[in-house]
Amino acid sequence: MNPEIAARIERADEVLYKLRAIVLSVRSDGLIRANEEFTAWLRGERSMPFGKDGEHVTVRLLDFDDLSRNQYIVTTQYSFRAGPAERRADLMLLVNGLPLVLIEAKTPVRPSVSWVDGALQVHTDYEQFVPELFACNVFSVASEGKELRYGSIRMPVQLWGPWRPEDEPDQETAPSSLASLQQSVAGLLPPATVLDILANFTLFASDKKKRRLKVVCRYQQYEAANRIVARVVAGYPKKGLIWHFQGSGKSLLMVFAAQKLRMHPQLKNPTVLIVVDRIDLDAQISATFHGADIPNLVKAEKRSQLKTLLRQDTRKIIINTIFKFGEETSR
Repeated sequence: MNPEIAARIERADEVLYKLRAIVLSVRSDGLIRANEEFTAWLRGERSMPFGKDGEHVTVRLLDFDDLSRNQYIVTTQYSFRAGPAERRADLMLLVNGLPLVLIEAKTPVRPSVSWVDGALQVHTDYEQFVPELFACNVFSVASEGKELRYGSIRMPVQLWGPWRPEDEPDQETAPSSLASLQQSVAGLLPPATVLDILANFTLFASDKKKRRLKVVCRYQQYEAANRIVARVVAGYPKKGLIWHFQGSGKSLLMVFAAQKLRMHPQLKNPTVLIVVDRIDLDAQISATFHGADIPNLVKAEKRSQLKTLLRQDTRKIIINTIFKFGEETSR
């Protein structure tokens, strides 16, 4: 994946030095900041002066285009030491030696034990005492063998969510079962899904208090955004409808879909037009995009501005309200 490093193997040490520096910065800079920087390296967004005449070239830790070129390991009892503290995760999913997904599994035979116990152990114990373990974490999983929940680093346990396959009944009303758990595992944890979430469905955003947060998609956002992208790539059909309930994360769905459309190599940096039907929704969508630091974003304030942007074939994400398509009237 890195021919410039293969040509001079000592360059690998230079990359490892950079990565170790991120891990060591967890306690000083904070886990979210360290994870954000490591995620940039994982996505291939960082470079080193390994090219001709010191030219910067991209360093690739993972191959997102040909998944068969990566090494995948599932291991039990993954031990990690940070200073005097040592913790042992029940399961760890590693890609090219990097621990991307931690799984905490609890007993299924004690009624008093649930996935919450595993999530609390990750959130209040592991992330507190061995935060270095999560420098390159994509998300963590907790299960007691009947239900499964997952969440990103520093996410409160009450916000950890399920991963429900499309044909599965609602888990809130349907009884928990091993079959349901197996479907969730098969949907969430294959390498293709984990790497897709890492590359296209992970955001780092700032809240109203200027705190940095990590956001990973919910299953409905993942499925809907990928269907949108697949339909655009196929070119047919050219219209569709997605129904989501209130509070399901429609604004973030638009962020994920717009980002993946913009990054898709077959679409060659398209213009993405987001049209909303209310002024307050326009403000909400814009705030979501800006909070996530989405690049190449513009808000069309006037109909004339929208016409100019489209006429100039502006290759950006354009947010506007539907009434800007109507005839302008004098007041």
